[in-house]
Amino acid sequence: MSITPLRKPAAEPTDSATLPQNIEAERALLGAMMIDNRLVEDVQVKLRAEHFFLPLHRRIFELILRVVDRNQIATPVTLRPMLFGDPEFADTDTNYLTELTQNAGVMIAASDFASQLYDLALLRELVQVGREMVISATDTSQDVDPQAKVQEAEMALYKVAEQGEVTGSVKDFKSSAMLAVNMAERAIKSGGSLSGITTGLDALNTKLGGLHRSDLIILAGRPAMGKTALATNIAFSAAQRLMKDKDFGTAPTESAGAGVAFFSLEMSADQLATRILAEQSNLSSEALRMGKISQSEFRNLARAAAELENLPLYIDDTPGLTIAALRTRARRLKRQRGIGLIVVDYLQLLQGSSKTSSENRVQEISEITRGLKTLAKELNVPVLALSQLSRAVEQREDKRPLLSDLRESGTIEQDSDIVMFVYREEYYHAAKKPEDGSEKFQAWLEKAHRIEGRAEVVIAKQRHGATGIVPLMFHKMTTKFSDLAEDAYLPDVH
Repeated sequence: MSITPLRKPAAEPTDSATLPQNIEAERALLGAMMIDNRLVEDVQVKLRAEHFFLPLHRRIFELILRVVDRNQIATPVTLRPMLFGDPEFADTDTNYLTELTQNAGVMIAASDFASQLYDLALLRELVQVGREMVISATDTSQDVDPQAKVQEAEMALYKVAEQGEVTGSVKDFKSSAMLAVNMAERAIKSGGSLSGITTGLDALNTKLGGLHRSDLIILAGRPAMGKTALATNIAFSAAQRLMKDKDFGTAPTESAGAGVAFFSLEMSADQLATRILAEQSNLSSEALRMGKISQSEFRNLARAAAELENLPLYIDDTPGLTIAALRTRARRLKRQRGIGLIVVDYLQLLQGSSKTSSENRVQEISEITRGLKTLAKELNVPVLALSQLSRAVEQREDKRPLLSDLRESGTIEQDSDIVMFVYREEYYHAAKKPEDGSEKFQAWLEKAHRIEGRAEVVIAKQRHGATGIVPLMFHKMTTKFSDLAEDAYLPDVH
């Protein structure tokens, strides 16, 4: 298709020879929109004014959208009076708008022109980011933080990459319904209880349906309850399931597993790895750390390490991360490794991005929880964030946690889709041990045997289903949670 050359308008950027652009395609598209205003609806889904290279063309595009939005007809005749006095139009021939509509044949390729202009705009944005990176990298003043510059560059590049989603976030009911049907189909194939990513625990999968994409899941508990152990168990199970499904030829999109990014702000990467290896080789993590294992146990450890060397579990143990830095690193892992689950241990150790946030801790936690929820939706992955509980638990007779026990609980409870508490009565019961030989000692001992190794996950909030209590077993030696022999659930939490 040939396009009749038009007179070159004024105000064309001076670096047009070096930046990606197609002026003729811009002219053709604007002309097609003025010939048939029905094209505006489709074009404006893909393009914004800033995607045009020439300032004059941006102005014309804005005017076309404005006029059509008023249910009026956008033609050269109706647009020309609006451009009088416009500095971008000052040195341009008054017949320029009419000349844009001279090639009626461009109507057929209007959609292709829009796509090409969008791609060129992305390339120009990439050039701009590159220029800013060069300028920033050559700044060697004393107050420059190279790591901060790297993070800024990554964020800028990710923003450019994310602009590739030109269809917008609005989905018709048909596509939304298909997503719901596909999720139900996955649950049926998994045996009727798992539509999201597996937790590795049948009882918890049954209660939650797995960890669902775009959800923010809060896992909270007092110290020594085992919340890090449970998070580690879940992360390992999800990563292992993905690895096994790949071996069986299951597509990653069909797998109930996922690659996992584990942001450990409290424990080091080797400590987490030690825990996982201890769980899989049935060794005490304490004995493993201190080297108190036999040769046969060491062989079991080496075998477990060899089997898990390709495990898609990525640990970032950088201390003192800001929520902005965490989001940047998560995006990178999503892009490079295709992760499908993010674990944060724990959110109170994250820092807000703003300078004033440290002055108001509640405000800072609010920024962090909103940032984690936004990250879950942005990357379309579940985010499992651990949280500390306040000491109010210790002051009650019944130590089972409540939503009000969450530190800075307002925003955490509000922004989360699921809130779970880890509770082990055994821990508190041990502190109540009476004097040996007393009348109360026998009763205490009987209860100690009855609750030994018992743990509960209290589902205090769930947007997708009922709340309640999931009973589990906790093996202190290997810091591993497992299902109970029976599958009975306790009454719902009210």
